[in-house]
Amino acid sequence: MRSDVLVKLIVVFVPFSLAAIGGTPSIFASIHHEAVEVQGWVTAREFVELFAVSRGAPGPGSMLVTLIGWKAAGFIGALVATFALYLPSSLLMLVIAKIWGRFSGRPWHSAVQRGLAPVGTGLMAAGIFAIFKTAGAGPLSWIVAIGSAVLLGLLPKVHPLLLLVAGAMIFIACDTLIGARV
Repeated sequence: MRSDVLVKLIVVFVPFSLAAIGGTPSIFASIHHEAVEVQGWVTAREFVELFAVSRGAPGPGSMLVTLIGWKAAGFIGALVATFALYLPSSLLMLVIAKIWGRFSGRPWHSAVQRGLAPVGTGLMAAGIFAIFKTAGAGPLSWIVAIGSAVLLGLLPKVHPLLLLVAGAMIFIACDTLIGARV
């Protein structure tokens, strides 16, 4: 049974590795769908908890995949899931980087780069929506998240810790004043 789970981790995460345009946040929605709804490796609640741990721990946020692998098949599952996510795209990027630089300055080169930017952005937005939906985020959560994104867009040198503290203060104030689900 364990080898079946390991094979499934590879089959699921290798394609995600190659589809992560814009980074791992672009595949969070798909990871959620596979891990929770299709494979049943974790519950929706566990997914949100693992997501929170992966974002709070040092290292890349894609460590979520490592934690899902751990839940699915223990230590070996964590290794398999991690390598399945990192290795294919890393090898592909080594090959592409060697070739890509040769075509710098050509019109199609710039067009491809400009064309992939909105694709990556859209995929990341889908991941954010999936996490918010799974976490049961209320209207205030959306307002704080959008406000933070706008603020970071306008003032990119604002330290994220300030935004976290400000967001926490907003949630505490609203909970204290109106006791609303945020």
